[in-house]
Amino acid sequence: MKYILCVVLILELSASVAALIKMTCKILETFDLHGLYKKGDIMLGGIFPNLYFIISDFLLNVYLFVLSLDFSGFQSAQTMAYAIDEINRNVSLLPNITLGYRLFDNCIRMPIGLRAAAVLINGQDSIVYDYSCSQAPPIVALVGDAGSAPSIAISRILSLFGMPMVSYFSTCPCLSNKVEFPSFFRTIPSDDFQVKAMVEIIKHFGWTWVGVIGSDDEYGHTALKTFSDVFQNVGCLSFTEIIPKSNDKLKISRIISSIKQSTAKVIIIFAVSRDISFLLNEIILQNITGKQWIASEAWSLGSLAREENFYWLGGTIGIAIRRKDIPNLENFLLQVRPDFDPANNLVIRFWETMFECKFPENSSTFLNSKTCTGSEDLKSLSTAYTDTSQLRSAYNVPQSICSKSCQPGTRKASRKGEPVCCFDCVPCAEGEISTVFDSSECFRCPSDFWSNPERNKCVEKELEFLSFEDSMGIALTSLAALGMCVSVSVLAVFIHFRETAVVKANNSELSYFLLVSLALCFLCSLFFIGEPSHVTCRLRHVAFGISFVLCISCLLVKTVVVIIAFKATLPGNNRIKWFGAVQQRGTVFFFTSVETLICILWLVIAPPVPAKNTNNEHSKIILECYVGSITGFSCVLGYIFFLACICFILAFLSRNLPDSFNEAKFITFSMLIFLAVWIAFIPAYVSSPGKYTIAVEIFAILASSFGLLTAIFTPKCYIILLKPELNNKRSLMGRLINNKNSGGLEHYNMGHQN
Repeated sequence: MKYILCVVLILELSASVAALIKMTCKILETFDLHGLYKKGDIMLGGIFPNLYFIISDFLLNVYLFVLSLDFSGFQSAQTMAYAIDEINRNVSLLPNITLGYRLFDNCIRMPIGLRAAAVLINGQDSIVYDYSCSQAPPIVALVGDAGSAPSIAISRILSLFGMPMVSYFSTCPCLSNKVEFPSFFRTIPSDDFQVKAMVEIIKHFGWTWVGVIGSDDEYGHTALKTFSDVFQNVGCLSFTEIIPKSNDKLKISRIISSIKQSTAKVIIIFAVSRDISFLLNEIILQNITGKQWIASEAWSLGSLAREENFYWLGGTIGIAIRRKDIPNLENFLLQVRPDFDPANNLVIRFWETMFECKFPENSSTFLNSKTCTGSEDLKSLSTAYTDTSQLRSAYNVPQSICSKSCQPGTRKASRKGEPVCCFDCVPCAEGEISTVFDSSECFRCPSDFWSNPERNKCVEKELEFLSFEDSMGIALTSLAALGMCVSVSVLAVFIHFRETAVVKANNSELSYFLLVSLALCFLCSLFFIGEPSHVTCRLRHVAFGISFVLCISCLLVKTVVVIIAFKATLPGNNRIKWFGAVQQRGTVFFFTSVETLICILWLVIAPPVPAKNTNNEHSKIILECYVGSITGFSCVLGYIFFLACICFILAFLSRNLPDSFNEAKFITFSMLIFLAVWIAFIPAYVSSPGKYTIAVEIFAILASSFGLLTAIFTPKCYIILLKPELNNKRSLMGRLINNKNSGGLEHYNMGHQN
């Protein structure tokens, strides 16, 4: 048989090694095994936790060992005995075969559990040096152990002999490895399923920031690793701690410190009740409340689920093993009584520990002074573990998050050196939005849309242009209308008083052209107001260019006429006849035709078109006219500037001519205003945003037009309307008696008349 060969090889190898190193093997420790026994044709073994010692601090450097009970383990052992009895009573299940059992208490100590397993395998209570191994093992299978760590150790031994082991409480996922544990079976799901259930609970309540604590054994370490791997896709761990097996004050204090310092409200514990008891005592001592505990199956229905712990553990959510009432089990448990058979001493030890008494027949040493009667009430044995409610009345679900959820309109920004669940909520930048909670990034709105103030929705951008309805448009329209009315009014005055000396002396025909061109300048500014269209975009700059060229051409011709008239050195000089009215009109027409030709070429090659400007102001769409050809636009403005500069230079050079009827100084002043306005226009135009750019351009048109109108025609209208007694040739000539160049008046008038 394979297992006999294995035992022989192991024993022979041990003996050989001992002989080689010439050392004497001695048993380091002996154990008193307490158990239950019933003879049968087929024997089943079992290892259960029943009695154990709690090691706790009593005084400094002094420890107190307190014997305690594990009700659940004792119930499990008795339940196995009850199940075997029921099978034996049912003749239809195993006819002519009786099942027996031999159950041991492992005292929740690994060495005792291994000793119990060895005894169950060889059927002896002590080490036997019988290498013959002539008999089969006394048991065919073993039920137990109650924990993952002892189950791992025992299963490795049993697998050498191919002996099955069935555990009712070992949940370590590692035991599912059939290569390493080929003969291990269990009636409880592994921790993989428990962890998944816990994570689903945590997801249901929206908890993303939790702490996790595990026992210092294979069960705790494996559960922590499994939970960490699964939970990382859901949330983050605030802390991970290990509960010591003994009441280590330093380690317990460290765990308490982690609990108190953490902002996590939810704490998961993978441990059995006896391990948690040390931690719970410190939690009660420091009055730590307000935590949502999640219990693994190892302690959710254990001894801690008592009413006196409700203040600290109330509201605990626990994972429980699916269970069902077993008929007549309670009556069986209530009928358990001590049996003084040495093979059935487990009940005696349990009885004495539970009721703190001593049977006279028991020779074991105890500190109990009370005598056991054997008739004590066992009701607590059957009711010690009723499915106790831990839920609070009017329970409020706590929040357990490192950072509150980021509202729509914000995005998560990770904090340096902290888990991903800890973040700051940063508002989305202008033009970007987020529409869901906890968005990791903001998304830019389409080009024609912009973010609303809450940054959670893209709205159509506001269309901005200088309209006739807003206050600025109304003001500029009013100024343009005023300028046009003044120009027409002055024209009407000049026509009405066309036979007077002042009108004749100021070249009436050119004055008419000048007033008409100024009226057109005021009128063209209206094309810049309102929503741009293909028509208005073409008209605004063309009308502006032609009107101003016409205006400046008239001023230029008037300046040339003045210069020619008053530069004649001899009376009767006929030079002015070569630049008479026909030549003056032709010159104005020529200068204006050049500008018109430039505008036509511009409109044909690359005309101005309506455009949407989204660059200057991101939250608005500025409707404007794109000039099309920069060269064409530059030529239009450049030609105006060229004529203005020529006019200014000529007027400036003729500024010393007689003042009574000399227009040179007025033209000089008007052109100075014109050039100053348009030079100042350039930086103002560049720096003005949105519709204010157009407003600046309109203001420059109006300001320069008003400057020309005022500088040229105010002195003349003053004489015509307010000083009519001066509006005659004698008054004008009387002021020039002392002027050596008095003959110039005749030449000037001659030029006008021609």
